[in-house]
Amino acid sequence: MRIIALAFLAGTVLVQRSAALDGVVAAAALGLVAALGLRLALVLAWGRGSAARAGRWIPIALAALGALAAGAGWAAWRAEVRLSDELAGTLDGVELQLRGRVAGLPRASGSGWRFDFEVEPDTPGVPGLVQLAWRPERTAVEAKLDAEADSASPLPLAMPRPGERWALTVRLWRPHGFANPSGFDYEAWLLERGVRATGSVRGTGRLLDELPATWMQHVHRVRATVRERILAALPDGAHAGLLVALAVGDQQGIDAGQWEIFRRTGVAHLVSISGLHVALVAMFCGGLAGAAWRRQPALVLRVPVQQVHALGGLAGATAYALLAGMGVPVLRAWLMLLVGALALIGGRRIPPSRVLAIALLVVLVVDPWAVLSAGFWLSFGAVAVILAVLGGRVAPSAGWRAALRVQLAISFALVPLLLAQFQAVPLLSPLANLVAIPLVSFVVTPLVLLAIPWPIPLLLVPADFAAGWMMDFLAPLAALERAMIERAAPPPWLFGGALAAVAILLLPRASPGRLAAPALLAALLSWQPARPQEGGFRAWVLDVGQGLAVHVQTRAHDLLYDSGPPFGSESDAGERVVLPWLRAAGVRRLDRVVLSHPDSDHVGGAASLLAGLPVGTVLAGQAVHARERAAWAARLAHGREPADCARVPAWERDGVRFEILHPAPVRAPSKEPAGAGASPHDNDASCVLRVVGAAGALLLTGDIGTAAEAKLIARQPPASLSAAVVVSAHHGSRSSSSAAFVDATLPEHAVHSAGSRNSFGHPHPEVWARWAEAGARNWRTDAQGAIRIDFAAAPEEGVQVNAEREMQPRYWHGR
Repeated sequence: MRIIALAFLAGTVLVQRSAALDGVVAAAALGLVAALGLRLALVLAWGRGSAARAGRWIPIALAALGALAAGAGWAAWRAEVRLSDELAGTLDGVELQLRGRVAGLPRASGSGWRFDFEVEPDTPGVPGLVQLAWRPERTAVEAKLDAEADSASPLPLAMPRPGERWALTVRLWRPHGFANPSGFDYEAWLLERGVRATGSVRGTGRLLDELPATWMQHVHRVRATVRERILAALPDGAHAGLLVALAVGDQQGIDAGQWEIFRRTGVAHLVSISGLHVALVAMFCGGLAGAAWRRQPALVLRVPVQQVHALGGLAGATAYALLAGMGVPVLRAWLMLLVGALALIGGRRIPPSRVLAIALLVVLVVDPWAVLSAGFWLSFGAVAVILAVLGGRVAPSAGWRAALRVQLAISFALVPLLLAQFQAVPLLSPLANLVAIPLVSFVVTPLVLLAIPWPIPLLLVPADFAAGWMMDFLAPLAALERAMIERAAPPPWLFGGALAAVAILLLPRASPGRLAAPALLAALLSWQPARPQEGGFRAWVLDVGQGLAVHVQTRAHDLLYDSGPPFGSESDAGERVVLPWLRAAGVRRLDRVVLSHPDSDHVGGAASLLAGLPVGTVLAGQAVHARERAAWAARLAHGREPADCARVPAWERDGVRFEILHPAPVRAPSKEPAGAGASPHDNDASCVLRVVGAAGALLLTGDIGTAAEAKLIARQPPASLSAAVVVSAHHGSRSSSSAAFVDATLPEHAVHSAGSRNSFGHPHPEVWARWAEAGARNWRTDAQGAIRIDFAAAPEEGVQVNAEREMQPRYWHGR
């Protein structure tokens, strides 16, 4: 069973890493038939003792081959079925009238809400499940009441509740997300959840029915009610979001500062409902059921206490799993409890490793896309380590020594997974978990769950106090400089070798390969991706939507040009795109950050970037006027005022020259105010940066328009403007990239950083055609993802440009 489960997993992973599904189902079916045919031929040729005659490995290999084919075939078939439920191309971006029900747990998002919507099947061309964003419009009466109350914020409107039936006017789009190296794949996340279109609600909508229609909608209604009661009971509670996460699995209320503490101390798993929480609830409920049953001797004679204990634990675990939303870690734990309970009731003893294998198979059958989430690997990996430690070379023992041994083993064994998924390993995780696990497991979570059925949730107050005490303990640990080690994301071959090393070290001491295992782990911790050679450089134009962020890397230094846009009031490109990429690339410090000008689509991520990574020097354009300098200081973290890029001379790093071509330097900053708002010419004050290596130049132009381009042409000699690659000004706007400027630069490649379906029409077709007519190959981040540009260290090797969606294609991209 264990080998079959692992082979089925391998087949599933192969499909989820595939660029296309063409022929996968047929090939998998052929492989399965071949494996079964060979097994049948073996039996017919050698009889029932074939395994002994042929050697034990042949039947096992055939079974593994069949499971591999079955896993690949099942995952591919499920993918084809789900992809077929798509938004018709003619309806993309078109306003539609939909009827359906609110699915899952709605969440607050900025000034509105975000929720899944189950569409009724009477609308052809629309998928069955869509994700909607809704910013409700206030009526005239509500606006008048706000004005009379002199309110700084609009009157609150009721969030849609799970199961409600609505008639909505919506505009839908096919799934699309950013595509960056080592970045979050939003399209894959939507596919796993079955969401096949995203969109927004127009207008107010019409409520048709308040009552849920299915039992699962009733469950989500209960979850929403529990969330509301906790938040209402603790309106000023600093940790109410944490208590909600432990009760119903909704982590939205946990702020960024708390997440950073959890990340640096390695206790994030405690605020994500997982097998630990489910097992504790099962033990508690099973113990209560068993204790009550023992008080009835007549009933004990009919049904043994052990069976009642198992059924009571399973019932409690089922209720909590449903309340938590039945995510992958919760489903895995519930399935293991289910198999164990059924085995106990049936009088059978099943090895724990086989129970884990059965749970793995069921999870993969139910959700083949689970392998795309970090929670899947961390959940199954942690349980596998526990079983290896307690059932392998370390004998099971009771007490705190066993708990400490298991915790240390888990912290050690999950290092490869943590580095692959998060590029960081919290060194203080064992210490933090020794305190946090008992506190969350035996104090906070029980108090929260016991408070749910009571009309007055008084137990939430001590739960909030206990959570605060835990945070007071974790915060100083997280603040330590050496609380965690950060490394670059390892390549697949090194990650696989490190996993093998961990498995070898968990085997008995006499197992072969134990001497080589530490070397593999050392290689994992010391590995760094190759950097450009002296005189060469590499640039990544990151996919940040309607904005710009370019990472330039030389042999030993790193520079960032712009930091991308904000994503509403909750996040920004610095936090969600730039920092994750820099960490995955092994960048621990930026030599310089150049912020072209103060438009939010270029500097929206600056504060998050400066707070999350050490930066040597910050340069900025448009920092001439006193008022503008004050605005810069307010935009950046800790009131840090950048240097005026116009006054910075050219510099060189590792044989690569950096020079600011625009704006022209001024004698002294003007004290004259810049005006109440941005003028039409503010974009023309953008820093224009030219990066020159042995094989050519890269030109970064910010948002300059044709007037600034004309000044550049007049002021700079032709050789100073030529570039092999140009990142087009203003995202390919029609107001930039004049014919004269295109002719002056004469690039081989033109890169346009723009957002998908942006309302400005960037890059403009005329601009696209102009660059193409000049002989440049056009690239665009919204369609191709992040653009990688490699300038060789030798002039004759030139420049190579590649796109992330072409280097890492997946079958769901663009579907």
